[in-house]
Amino acid sequence: MQLTNRQLFRQNLAVPADIPEAIEIESAEGIFLTSVDGQKYIDLVSGVSVSNVGHRHPAVVKAIKEQLDKYMHLMVYGKYIQSPQVRLAGLLSSVLPEKLDSVFLVNSGSEAIEGALKLAKRISGRSEIMAFKKSYHGSTHGALSILGDERMKSAYRPLLPNVKLLEYNNLDDLDKINADTASVVVEAIQAEAGIIIPSQDFMHKLNVKCHENKCLLIVDEVQMGFGRTGKMFGFEHFDIEPDIVCFAKGLGGGMPIGAFVSSKENMNLLTFNPALGHITTFGGHPVSSASALASLKLILDEGLHKKSNDKGLLIASGLEKHPKIKTIRRIGLMLGVELKSDFSAARMVKILQGHHLIVDQFLFNESSFRIAPPLTITEDEIRVVIEMLNACLDDL
Repeated sequence: MQLTNRQLFRQNLAVPADIPEAIEIESAEGIFLTSVDGQKYIDLVSGVSVSNVGHRHPAVVKAIKEQLDKYMHLMVYGKYIQSPQVRLAGLLSSVLPEKLDSVFLVNSGSEAIEGALKLAKRISGRSEIMAFKKSYHGSTHGALSILGDERMKSAYRPLLPNVKLLEYNNLDDLDKINADTASVVVEAIQAEAGIIIPSQDFMHKLNVKCHENKCLLIVDEVQMGFGRTGKMFGFEHFDIEPDIVCFAKGLGGGMPIGAFVSSKENMNLLTFNPALGHITTFGGHPVSSASALASLKLILDEGLHKKSNDKGLLIASGLEKHPKIKTIRRIGLMLGVELKSDFSAARMVKILQGHHLIVDQFLFNESSFRIAPPLTITEDEIRVVIEMLNACLDDL
């Protein structure tokens, strides 16, 4: 007897968490997911900030199909000139600060972080890394080492040495940055802590301390990049000058790709003395690069990054007066909805799924759930969502 997909999911697919109520998806388009039994769900998390231009946007699908008709993988990264890679690198560099002009393409956010950590060590000649409590940067060895929650780390120690965790948005803790520090890794807005927006003073002092001590400021834009915050990148809300920026998720238009970006001078340290300082087989896969290029063009051409703040404000204003909501933390079209202490965010997520709305919890904030729909969601769709969300809150 042939096993069902659900049986295979339970039996043969290794997964990071047990989710017995997982939905089996047949198709997706725009903000909608359709299950195998024909039920339509509204995706209010964009696959965790991946599908910023919606699922299967026609422009992205067209670019993917056109690239498939030309070639897929050719050779390990950097051996051949491949149009999707170089065009993506050129366009991405053009919307970043001038000194961030060299793009190293990888496969994921975790890989981008790993590359950034290596580059910072190579530039500085130091090994001490500073990051922040309740931060999330991935689960590979180096990324896990700088993750800001011991519950996810303890089973895998020993991890990288010389890692220090600071309090996010605490100005005094920034005085711990010193001449031994190779790099400070920061999210412009902390995502998994529940959408924590730092003060301007905090980010300014962080920038100053890094430059005073000649340590590398690495900004993780994996969740906040590409229009999610109301600007193209989260760090643009603050007076900071990143030395290295990491991207993934919303970069790819739904395809797997990541990148870390720095100056050409810095990146040359991975090219020479020794050569092959950082290598990848599939990084910047031409099909993923074509998808990413189409997605980035779409965001810029349609000004989706400029529209996301108004859309996020519309959602927040439609929910904030509900008596079961304690507060809403928001930047652009990324919301952390915190419930009052009598109510469970985990239960709310399940209730919403039962009513065909997909939201998600945060890793390090049990009282809140996230709302981060595709940037392409319309105001009419938002009004429908607000009505459904309020009805589900009534049922909580």
